[in-house]
Amino acid sequence: MRINPRITALLLAFAISGITVAFLSFVSGTTLSMLFVSGVAGFFGAFFLILYAIEILVYREVTKMHETIQRLKLKDFSFPRKNIVSDPNPLKKLNQEIFVYVARKQQEIDELKKMEVFRREFLADVSHELKTPIFAAQGFIHTLLDGAMDDEKVRDKFLQKAAKSLDGLDALVKDLVALSQMETGEIRMRKDRVDLRLITLEVCEQLENKANQRNTVLKIKPDRMLHVWVKADPQRISQVMTNLIENAIKYGNDNGKVIVHFEEDKKHFLITVRDNGPGIPPEHLSRIFERFYRVDKSRSKEKGGTGLGLAIVKHIINAHGSKITVTSKIDKGTTFTFKLDKAD
Repeated sequence: MRINPRITALLLAFAISGITVAFLSFVSGTTLSMLFVSGVAGFFGAFFLILYAIEILVYREVTKMHETIQRLKLKDFSFPRKNIVSDPNPLKKLNQEIFVYVARKQQEIDELKKMEVFRREFLADVSHELKTPIFAAQGFIHTLLDGAMDDEKVRDKFLQKAAKSLDGLDALVKDLVALSQMETGEIRMRKDRVDLRLITLEVCEQLENKANQRNTVLKIKPDRMLHVWVKADPQRISQVMTNLIENAIKYGNDNGKVIVHFEEDKKHFLITVRDNGPGIPPEHLSRIFERFYRVDKSRSKEKGGTGLGLAIVKHIINAHGSKITVTSKIDKGTTFTFKLDKAD
C-alpha cells in the first residue's frame, strides 16, 4: 500500500482519538455520549492538523526538493526570481539554497571544463605555431652548415628565409606576451584625447603599398567629418585600426574596397571597418576572436600573421569599456563594428 499524507493523517488521527477516548473512559462520570463526542472531535481535529502539517509544511516541500534534484540532474538551472523570496518555512529556504548552490557549482564545473578544453587547444596551437618557424629556420641553417654556405647565392637566399622565419617567431612571441599581459591586467589603457580619423589616415598611409599590391581602394567616410575626437589609448587604438584594415586588405578580393566609417551620436562614435571580400561563413563568426583561430588555415598561413590579431583587438576594445562585433555575408563582405566614448 502506498503511504501518502492523508493515510498517515488518518492513522494518526485514529490513534489520537482512541488514546483520548481510552483516557477519558477512566474518568468517573464520563458518559458514552461524551466519549463519542470527544472521540469524533479528537479524530477530526487531529486529522486536519496532522494533514496540514504533513502535506502543506513537509510533504509538498519534500516533493519540490525531489523535483529540484531531478531538474539539477537534467542541468535545468532556470529558477524564476519570483520564487526566491523570504519565507518562514525552513524547508522552502533549504530547497532554494540547495538549488542555488548546486546551480552555481555546476556552472563553475562547466566553466572549468570549458577552460580545460581551451587550455589543451591553446597549448596545441602554441606548440604548432612555434614549431613551424623554428623548424623552418633550423632547416635553412643546417643546410648551410652542411655545405651550402659555400654557394653565395644559396647562402644569401637561405639566410633571408631563416631571418624571415625568425622574424615571424619574434612577432608571435611579442603578440603572446602582449595578449597575456592584457588578460592579467599588466597592460592598462592610458586614455587620452585622440583624433581617430587622423590615426586611421596614418594607418592607411602605412598600408598603402599592401593595398596597391592588390589594387584595393582605402576610403575614410564621411568626408565632411574632419575630426573624430575620442577617449582612447593612442598606441593601442592604432593597433586596432592597423589590424582591422590590414586584415580587410589581406583577406578581401583583388580590386576590392576597404571603407572605414565614423558615425556620431551624443556620447559615442560608432566605428565600422567594412570590406567587399568573400565574407566569413556563419559557423566561423562566433570563433574568429579566439586565439589562433583561422577560417581558412591554408590561406591564412600563406598570407602570414600570428593568428592573434583579432584576439588582441577584442581585448583592447574591451579594455576601453566597449565591445567589438562582426557581421558577414558570403560574397558580400565583412564588417567589424565598435564604439568609443567621445572626448570632451
